[in-house]
Amino acid sequence: MSTRREDGPGRKDGDRGPVPVGSAGSAGSAGSAEDAPSVGPVESVLDLLYAAPPSDFVSLRERHAGAARSAGRKEDARRLHAARRPTLAAWAANLLTRSLPEESRRFLELGRALREAYRALDADGLKELSAQRRSVVTALSRQAADLAREAGHPLSEGARREVESTLLAVLADPAAAEQWAGGRLTGSLTPPSEFPSGGGRAGPAPRERPTRPHVPPEGPAGDELAERRRRRRQEEQARAERAAERAAREAHDRRAEREDADAASRRAGDAVDRAREEVSAAERRLREAHAELARAERELGTAREREHTTAQALDRAEREA
Repeated sequence: MSTRREDGPGRKDGDRGPVPVGSAGSAGSAGSAEDAPSVGPVESVLDLLYAAPPSDFVSLRERHAGAARSAGRKEDARRLHAARRPTLAAWAANLLTRSLPEESRRFLELGRALREAYRALDADGLKELSAQRRSVVTALSRQAADLAREAGHPLSEGARREVESTLLAVLADPAAAEQWAGGRLTGSLTPPSEFPSGGGRAGPAPRERPTRPHVPPEGPAGDELAERRRRRRQEEQARAERAAERAAREAHDRRAEREDADAASRRAGDAVDRAREEVSAAERRLREAHAELARAERELGTAREREHTTAQALDRAEREA
């Protein structure tokens, strides 16, 4: 587990300045970035990308990477092109660190206090801090959902649960806290299973029972056998790591596609509602036009009848004259 220093939300000392993003302003920031691709420091461009809604991420990334490539900054272009698009839940969690820096700082401090109480086996401190943890995680996840909705990207129930999982991981794991504080999460985080859920007394980790090591046969045959086994273990581990990486990428891509489909479905539903309203308005205008036509036809009939009566009266008058 990482033991790097936790400096709070935003950025580490001397790294880069924070990119201000309002609760509903991230989409606007993304729009300005798309109008004029930046060739500024790559860290600032990455901040702009991760402040943008996930639906705009890929197009913005390619525009900025192309601008860096055109400027002759191949390494910056490579870094930008390698940036992974965040899921909707990860983007909402990132919104918290950007939009609520003071609340995020206090949340990180709560995590440090919880971990310290767990290490010190302070049951009373754990009980009190765990109660705070439950209320703070609930409040922050609700604020993340509010920020996402105000930015035009409401969270599903599943995405809200992923935000809560990320916040719990931030409290339990210093490495997760540092990732979240950077504001560039690409997926939700999972809290470690050994961190206490609160209320109970923390105890020492169970001691593992010693196992007897396997001693290979001595001599050249034993050395060759041990070497083959070592190579086989390395190959199996490499295959497992590659498979795990492929599975993680596949899961990330499928989650992103699902979120795109959900967003497209919501947009289509809104468009259908608007179309129905327009059809209703058009039908109402058509009924009014039909009523107006009938009224005009009646008036025309009355006028023609009056004209006919007048013509007859004039004809009689002329005959009498």
